[in-house]
Amino acid sequence: MYSACMSTQEPLGTQERLVRSTQELLWERGYVGTSPKAILERAGVGQGSMYHHFTGKSELALAAIRRTAEELKQGAESCLGGPGTAYDRIAAYLLRERRVLRGCPIGRMTQDRDVVRSAELRQPLDELFGWLQGRITEVLAEGQRRGELAPELDPAAGAAAVAAVVQGGYVLARAADDPAPFDAAVQGVLALLAAQRTPGTRTTG
Repeated sequence: MYSACMSTQEPLGTQERLVRSTQELLWERGYVGTSPKAILERAGVGQGSMYHHFTGKSELALAAIRRTAEELKQGAESCLGGPGTAYDRIAAYLLRERRVLRGCPIGRMTQDRDVVRSAELRQPLDELFGWLQGRITEVLAEGQRRGELAPELDPAAGAAAVAAVVQGGYVLARAADDPAPFDAAVQGVLALLAAQRTPGTRTTG
């Protein structure tokens, strides 16, 4: 999610360091557990620098949540908009590399009451999950039009199942401290989706 190689790039500006540090801390600790002091320490900047760019924690958190949501959207689209059949593209999304035991960085925000109660902070979450379910619905519907998937499949219901499996898989994996439940959930929904493929449909995998 974040670049690991910065040696050939210009040093990050103060505002960028603040946003990235907040992204990381929100993922690690959640909104309630992310204090302005922790953000400043992680970013390596002074308090004056923070309030020069942002009015406070809420505005900075909103910028970080929006950035994370956009990064997740881009990552999902790279799979869902890729080559292959509808099944191939859904499988690519489900099987993409994830840091499962850390949980979903956006899904984690839905567990913070302060975020859920704030229409402004919640908006990027709603937009991302809405976009994701809609995009998966499009892919499944396209597969039907191409004759790759059975006409009986309900694309919207299938998309809801895929999205729920990912978020539920994170929760199960974190509860077990083992990525196996996530992997099992993914394989389960892929098996159900594979059963909807029409005879003769080839995959690229």
